[in-house]
Amino acid sequence: MPERMVGKQAPRFEMDAVLANKEFGKVSLEENMKNDKWTVLFFYPMDFTFVCPTEITAMSDRNDEFDDLDAVVIGVSTDTIHTHLAWINTDRKENGLGDLNYPLAADTNHVVSRDYGVLIEEEGVALRGLFIISPEGELMYSVVNHNNIGRDVDETLRVLQALQTGGLCPANWRPGQATLNA
Repeated sequence: MPERMVGKQAPRFEMDAVLANKEFGKVSLEENMKNDKWTVLFFYPMDFTFVCPTEITAMSDRNDEFDDLDAVVIGVSTDTIHTHLAWINTDRKENGLGDLNYPLAADTNHVVSRDYGVLIEEEGVALRGLFIISPEGELMYSVVNHNNIGRDVDETLRVLQALQTGGLCPANWRPGQATLNA
């Protein structure tokens, strides 16, 4: 039976990545924690597919909103940084990503995908997993869905803002609304 992760310390990671400036570098949870940032870590199956670019570009187009919430977005697949860069360098009109405002990390050894419970072992690709991690390293939110369905950026931002209230947020809570008293 899988072990619960939410409410516990998130698995630490450091991965090679293509940074927003298109240079190769590293991303790590420890660095985000050191900088007192929330981490929005999302996994997607593979580069040069059909649903993935819709999510990746939607997250990029809204990256300023994540920045305003002191959150760092990191996209992850099991592809290489070279494949990531080729996809970033492909125009959106040609099923590419174009410029991105956050890094794409390469989990080529599958360690991070496995640690977060999203690796499809027999295929060597990740499910669509989204994880929100507090600046203290606590895994606060986790959702994993089938690879046929893209995620909603509005919902990711809503959940991040709800978590940042530190309060009890009722169903359908929206930023600016009151939280519940315990």
